[in-house]
Amino acid sequence: MKDLVLGIDIGTTGIKAIVIGCDGSGSIVWESFRSCKLISSKVGFSEEDPNIWWENTCSILTELCTTKYKDRISAIGLTGMVPALILVDEKGNPLRNSIQQNDARAVEEIKHIKRIIDEDEYFSLTGNTINQQIIPPKYLWLKKHEPEKLKKTRYIMGSYDFISFKLTGIPHVELNWALESGLWMVREKKWYKKILDIIEIPEYLLPSVYEPVKIVGETSKILPGIPVIVGSADHIASALGMGINEEGDLLLKIGGAGDILFAVNSLKMDKRLFLDYHDIPEKFILNGCMASSGSILKWFRNNFTDDLDFSKLDKLAEKSRVGSKGLVMLPYFLGEKTPIFNPVARGVILGLGLHHKMGDIFRAILESVAFGFRHHIDVIESLGFSVKRVLMSDGGARSRIWREIVTNVIGMDTMYIKNISGSSLGVAFLAGMACGLFKDWAEINLFLKDFQLLKHDLEKHQVYSKYYEIYKELYPTLKPFYEKIHEIEKGD
Repeated sequence: MKDLVLGIDIGTTGIKAIVIGCDGSGSIVWESFRSCKLISSKVGFSEEDPNIWWENTCSILTELCTTKYKDRISAIGLTGMVPALILVDEKGNPLRNSIQQNDARAVEEIKHIKRIIDEDEYFSLTGNTINQQIIPPKYLWLKKHEPEKLKKTRYIMGSYDFISFKLTGIPHVELNWALESGLWMVREKKWYKKILDIIEIPEYLLPSVYEPVKIVGETSKILPGIPVIVGSADHIASALGMGINEEGDLLLKIGGAGDILFAVNSLKMDKRLFLDYHDIPEKFILNGCMASSGSILKWFRNNFTDDLDFSKLDKLAEKSRVGSKGLVMLPYFLGEKTPIFNPVARGVILGLGLHHKMGDIFRAILESVAFGFRHHIDVIESLGFSVKRVLMSDGGARSRIWREIVTNVIGMDTMYIKNISGSSLGVAFLAGMACGLFKDWAEINLFLKDFQLLKHDLEKHQVYSKYYEIYKELYPTLKPFYEKIHEIEKGD
C-alpha cells in the first residue's frame, strides 16, 4: 500500500528527511538527518559541497530501505535554500562548491550591474533588486575569476534541483528558484532575455522551469520507480508546513539565517523585500531574509566561549536584562539582504563597557535578530498590510529566552509550534498533494498539534522600543564607514 510520502530538505546545516502519513492522523512516522558544513574561506564567501548533499541523500535513502516503510512511499518531495548556485556538467556532476544565497563576494559586480541597467525597469519586471542574493552578480564573478569552470558548465541550478537531477536524470529548476534568481519575469513566467543578454548568460544553461507540485520524473537507483515532484524553496515549504496560508499570517524562522514570511492574496512588490510564489496557486509570499542570525550565535560560541552549550549561554543571557545592560548590536555579519541590501555592511556592538559580561553580549545577539524581525514588520505594515498571526519556527525558536525576546521586541503575541519539521514537512505535504493522497491545502493543519502561545509583556516592549530606535539609526549612521572599510579590504 502506497500511503506515505517522503520529504527531503537540503538545508544549510544538514539534510533532513521525514516520512508522513496521509490517513488524516497528522503523523510523522520516520525521520533522519545528516549534517553538512558551511565553507567560508574568505570574507563574504558562503559555500557548500554539493557532493556531500548527494552522499547524505543517498545515505538517508539507503537507511529508509532498511525500514518497514520502504514499499509504502508514493512520492518524494525535495526542498532547499534558494537561490543557491550550482554549476553542473552534462551528467549532473558539480564543477565547484555551491555559491550560497547569503554569499556576499560579488560586491563589485553588483555595482557594475547597477551602472548598466535601469533598476526600476528591472524591478518592475522581475520583482528583484540588484543585490547579493540574485544570480547575475555571482555569474559575473565566476566569469572573471573562474572562466574555465563556466566553459565546462551545462546547467546552472539550485540545491534541491541538483538533488532531483541526480535522482531522476532530468534537469530542471523550480519556479521560486527561477524567480529569486533575478533572471525571471514574475508576471509573464519566463526567462528575462534582456538581462540574460546583458550578463551574457547563455539561455541553454537554464533548465526548464516547473511548478512545485509537478511530478518531474522517477527515482532511478536507490528506491527506484518512485515519483519525484519538482519541490519547493525551503522557506516557502516552511510557510506551507506551518500553515502560513492566509493573508496576515506571518512566520519568523530563526535558523542559521533569519526568514520573515508573510502571506498575501495578490501580487505586491517592494524593493525592501523579496517576493515569492506561494506553493498554493494564486497566492504570494512577501519574504525577508536576514543573512545571518543563528550563525552569529555559533560564531560567538565557537570563538569566545570555549564551546559552551547554548543552554548555558541562555542562562547567562537571562542574568542580563532587557537591552543587555545598554548594548545595541547590528547583526550584519555576512553583509545584509533585506531590508537594506548591503553586502558590505558588518556587525557592530554599540555600548561595550568593562562591566559587560559574556551573558550581556550573548543576549545582545539575541536581541539584534529580534530587532531585525521588527524592522521587517515595519516594512510590511508600511505597505498597508496588517499582521494578524505570528508564528515562530526553526532551531533558534527552541530557546525559550529567544522566543520571549522576539515576542517582546515586536510587541505581539506569538505561537511557537513544537516538534515541527518545517520545510521537509511542507514539501512532503506537497508530494502528497501531487499524488492525490491529500485533497485540500487545509489538511496541513492536521500536523500542527503541539504549540505554545506566548503573550507579550507591554512594559518590556516599551523598553525595547527605545533600544529599537537606536538600532534603526545605527545603520544609516555607519553606512559610510562600511564603504571605507570595504575599500581598504579590497586593497589587501
